[in-house]
Amino acid sequence: MTDLVTERLVLHRLSIGEAEALVAGMPAGGVHRAPEYPTDGDVSAAKRFLRSCTEGSGARHPGAYEIRRRDDGCVIGGVEFHGPADEDGSVTIGYGLVPSARGRGYASEALAALLAFARENGITCVRGDADHGNVASQRVMTAAGMRLVAEDARVRYYETAWTETPAT
Repeated sequence: MTDLVTERLVLHRLSIGEAEALVAGMPAGGVHRAPEYPTDGDVSAAKRFLRSCTEGSGARHPGAYEIRRRDDGCVIGGVEFHGPADEDGSVTIGYGLVPSARGRGYASEALAALLAFARENGITCVRGDADHGNVASQRVMTAAGMRLVAEDARVRYYETAWTETPAT
C-alpha cells in the first residue's frame, strides 16, 4: 500500500485491519489523532471500504485514506473513494476534516492528490456532491479542480473527467 504525499499532508491508505480497528473504535496503535478524530463520517467511510472489499464485485477498491499532517503526523480527517470505479471508469469521492483542522486548505490539498491518483490509475471520472448550504465543501471541490455539472433543489454535483490517460 502506497501513501500519497503532498506538500503538507500524507494520505495514509488504510489497510483492512486499520479500517476494522477504526470501525471498532480501537486506538490507533502509536498514531497521533486529533481529539475529534474519527468523526462519524470517517467511521462510515471505513465501513463502506470494508463492505466493498468483502461484498464487492471483485473490482479493486482504490482506497480509503487518513489525512495526516506531515509536520506532526496527526490524523486530521479522511478522504476516500466510495467504491471501485464502475464499468465506465467513474467513481464517487468523499472527504472530511475534524473541525480544528478546517479553513487551512487541507481538504483541497488532499482532494487534489486523490484526483491525481485516480487519473494515474485509469479512473476516467470522479464525482462529488455537497448540499447547497455546504459552501465550504463546494469550495474544496472547486479548488481541487472539480467543476459544477448539475444541481437540484438540495444538492450541487461536481466532477472531474479525463478523456485521455496520462503518459506513463
